[in-house]
Amino acid sequence: MSSSTTQGQDIARLIISCPDQPGIVAAVSELISELGGNIISLDQYSTGVEGGRFFQRTVFHLPGLVAAKPQVEAAVEERLAQRFAMEWSLTEADKPKRVAIFASKTDHCLLDLLWRHRRGELPMEIAMVVSNHPGLAEDVRTFGIPFVHVPVVNGDKAAAEAQHLELLQGNVDFVVLARYMQIISEDFLERVGVPIINIHHSFLPAFIGAGPYQKAKDRGVKLIGATAHYVTEDLDEGPIIEQDVIRVSHADEVAQLTRYGADVERSVLSRAVKWHCEDRVLRNGNTTIVF
Repeated sequence: MSSSTTQGQDIARLIISCPDQPGIVAAVSELISELGGNIISLDQYSTGVEGGRFFQRTVFHLPGLVAAKPQVEAAVEERLAQRFAMEWSLTEADKPKRVAIFASKTDHCLLDLLWRHRRGELPMEIAMVVSNHPGLAEDVRTFGIPFVHVPVVNGDKAAAEAQHLELLQGNVDFVVLARYMQIISEDFLERVGVPIINIHHSFLPAFIGAGPYQKAKDRGVKLIGATAHYVTEDLDEGPIIEQDVIRVSHADEVAQLTRYGADVERSVLSRAVKWHCEDRVLRNGNTTIVF
């Protein structure tokens, strides 16, 4: 996986998946060449030698991409998708995805994303930060990002989610839960229409509920970590994008474990968000292929 971001005018990303069979790479390459494009990078993977599913991420340069994009999309559909029973998407590398970040009271993941975005490390536009608590408003506004406070009043999560949907629909390409401490309902997931990325400590499911680091200390764990995944109706069971761990000692107190955990959560979430923005994460059922 390249650590750099291929960006620039007239750069396209073609993401495909289909039943594996001979000739896919050749057909994609031939079509891009005939359209006047030049392939910059190509990553591919098949889940099995026979009967597998094929995944490919192709980055190519095509002069006049914006004007030519409808022609390219029509050619992909007619000459590739129909022939190979292919699912596909075509994106422009210099057109960043729009994201809404949800947070609660804990700020380390949220502020890390805002900081990395300001430094140009995350190729995205942050449309808004949404929170069920007002405490992070001033911190967020110093980055020039709109902050929207949507409280859960008298336990009415449905009303809060209705406000969320009004804010999000048609405005964002994906959502990040940066330690947003509310369970997302199935109805919201069905209606929001965009991917949602979540971050949590990797103690799950061993240490479910409040105080995971105290439970980890009590158990004498030697590793702590974090997991970034797509949100599905099954709580914390969605396709995993990225994970990492850090070794800890019996001498580390709960406060130190918590600090270690925050560091891992920040780095794991930022990588997952970056890879999603660069169209590197391809979903395959409840797993992912990350190029």
